Amino acid sequence: MNAAVLATVLLAAEEEFNPDDVTPGVWGFVITFLIMAAVLLLVLDMVRRIRRVNYRAEVREQLEAEQAAEAAGGSPAGAGDASNGSAAGEAGAAASDRPKPE
Repeated sequence: MNAAVLATVLLAAEEEFNPDDVTPGVWGFVITFLIMAAVLLLVLDMVRRIRRVNYRAEVREQLEAEQAAEAAGGSPAGAGDASNGSAAGEAGAAASDRPKPE
């Protein structure tokens, strides 16, 4: 058995090395480049979606904080009130002047 392995190794050593047998060639490069481009596009899309989710969460937290401030009786910063003459502020002031039904 040892002689068969030795004969195979010697036979393989005598054969000429052909670089085309071990390189991927042009098609290997093209396929690798296309896979790399697809992965890059997927990463960019993922980053965009993650940013959008983070921004929506921040806006949701701000809205909840504003609603909590309104429920506590204070007015949130940047909201229109009756003193600046905005339509939203006047509507809010008019609604607060109405008596509440029992």
